Amino acid sequence: MKLWRWLALAALPILLIGGLFFAVIASDDDEDQPASAITADAMNLSAEVYKHKLTVEKYCKEFGISDQVMVILAIMQVESGGKGGDVMQASESLGLPVNTLDTEASIKQGVKYFASLLKSMKAAGVDLNTAIQSYNYGGGFIDYVARHGKKYTLELATSFAKEKSGGKKVTYTNAVAKDGWRYAYGNMYYVSVISQYLVTGGAKFDDKTVQAIMDEALKYQGTRYVFGGSTPTTGFDCSGLTSWCYGKAGIKLPRTAQAQYDTTAHLNIKDAKPGDLVFFHSTYDTADYVTHVGIYVGGMKMYNAGDPLGYADLNSSYWHAHLIGAGRVKK
Repeated sequence: MKLWRWLALAALPILLIGGLFFAVIASDDDEDQPASAITADAMNLSAEVYKHKLTVEKYCKEFGISDQVMVILAIMQVESGGKGGDVMQASESLGLPVNTLDTEASIKQGVKYFASLLKSMKAAGVDLNTAIQSYNYGGGFIDYVARHGKKYTLELATSFAKEKSGGKKVTYTNAVAKDGWRYAYGNMYYVSVISQYLVTGGAKFDDKTVQAIMDEALKYQGTRYVFGGSTPTTGFDCSGLTSWCYGKAGIKLPRTAQAQYDTTAHLNIKDAKPGDLVFFHSTYDTADYVTHVGIYVGGMKMYNAGDPLGYADLNSSYWHAHLIGAGRVKK
């Protein structure tokens, strides 16, 4: 199956450093933010993709590939960003015109198609990356790799595309393409692009306190935002999430974003470390100046109670427009 839409990704690594914290307790109401502000991250899927996780799990189980849920979600991220009807761009695998299938039919067919590629992969004795690239190129690539060492390489993906395209090149501006082009057949960089979404395990930090905060926060990734929520039972809003997760690490925070801001040492975002708080203004209509808070994780990323809860890119236009700065809890 050919890939017709490519996403330009700019994934920055999470810094493995930490900060120390201390503060006080309070309670009150809280803040909101639009789901559109949530963006893709090398550690995380977009909100639009993540909302399809249960459906993906359903069909992965049906077709016997439950261990490939994250691969399917990563493919969806690259194929469509979870938007539109044919989110897996699976119509072509049925010989149909592009974007023929609706959302659930697309997920079902995409999973079924990938399951068939995995079956062919095993029969040919090739590796998983070959199957992933074949989602883009078609099953013929599995036979091609089987005849050339049985292990995926970018060189094999490149030579296959060169052969199929007759050597024709087109502009390709994704960061994985250093020379700014690809051959005009599928995407020879498909595995590299998909791999940016296949970070295994949770976030890792050198600082034990930061790790404890994020271990707790990641338990609720993908859950919905709940205004006024401050526990796993009620759900979380932004400062409810931070006060709960820092509390689990032995750090008492005030309940609201404004109060948390008032008790921290204020920093320029460029001086922030993982575990610091990051604050925003005017994300909804209220008398408070500070209306949203998240947990800084490094690399201009934060983990926050968006809708759903998850990672967000501080370089996005939305967050950049509302950013106040970082805050370190006073010792």
